[in-house]
Amino acid sequence: MFKHTWVQSIVPLFFAGCLSCSSTAQSAAKAPIPERASGGGYLGFDRNLYPGDQTLSTIAKRFSFIGYWLSNPPLEQSNTWIGKRALLASHNLGFLVLWNGRVDKEILEKAKGGTSPTALGVADAQAAIQAAKREGFPAGATIFLDQEDGGRLLQEQADYLFAWTEGVSAGGFRAGAYVSGEPVPDGPGKTITTAQNIKDTVTAKHLHSVALFVYQDSCPPSNGCTLAPPPLTASGTQGAVVWQFALSPRTNPQACRKANASDGNCYVPELPGVHLDLDVANERDPSHGR
Repeated sequence: MFKHTWVQSIVPLFFAGCLSCSSTAQSAAKAPIPERASGGGYLGFDRNLYPGDQTLSTIAKRFSFIGYWLSNPPLEQSNTWIGKRALLASHNLGFLVLWNGRVDKEILEKAKGGTSPTALGVADAQAAIQAAKREGFPAGATIFLDQEDGGRLLQEQADYLFAWTEGVSAGGFRAGAYVSGEPVPDGPGKTITTAQNIKDTVTAKHLHSVALFVYQDSCPPSNGCTLAPPPLTASGTQGAVVWQFALSPRTNPQACRKANASDGNCYVPELPGVHLDLDVANERDPSHGR
C-alpha cells in the first residue's frame, strides 16, 4: 500500500466473473495449505496491483492469505482485483478485504463542497458494502478501511472513519481499519498510535468494535522483509488481528531494512520482481472472506 511520508498528531510532526464448478473444485483439490509460520502466525501479503493468475499456484504454496481491494487502491485509477475472489478462494487463499479511505485533504475538500465528513463516511460505507456483496464476500466478513495518515486522528478524519465503521457494522459486515501502529509524540512525555486512538474512541463512545490491521515496520519490533514473520503479539498493538511488518517501500528512516532490496521494496524468491507488503495474522482468513 502507498504510505504518506508524514504523520498527523496534536503537535506538528513530519516524517514519516465466475469459474466453472469443476475447474474450481479441481484447483482447490490441488492447492496446498501452508502451515503456520515459525512465529506461530500465518503469513500473508497485500499489494495494490493484482499479481496475475499465473502466480497463484506459487503464492498458495507460501502464503495463507492475500489482500483484496474492493475499490481502487491508493493512487490507482482502476482496480485489477475485481472478479478474482472465486479464483483466489479456489487456491485455498484467505482474504484481507480492503477499502480505500479518504485522505485528510480530500475530506476537507468535500466538506467545502457541502459534504460533511460524517456524510462522506456513511456514503463510502454503503459503497463498500455493495462492492463486497458484488464480489461475493459473505455477510459478517471484515472490511478494512485503509487510513494512510498516522498519529492521532484529526477531528474530520475521526468523523469520517467512525461514520464509515459504524455504517459497515450496521450493514451486516464487520468493520476494520488499516492504520499506523507506530508510536509518535503526543504531548510532553507521551506517545500515541492511530490504532490506540481508535481503540480509545470506540471505548469512550460505546461504538461497534473495529478490527485493527496495523502497519509498523520499525526494527524492532519488525524483523524485516522475511518469510519467517515475528509473532503477531510483538506488533505493539494489543488485540490487532493483522500486522503488516514489512512494507514496500519502507515508510520511514527507522524502518527495518533487513532483506529489503536497494529500491527499498520487499521481494520474495518465489515472485521475483513483484514487490509486496508482508503481513502476519493468527488466522488463515483474517477477513473471514471465504
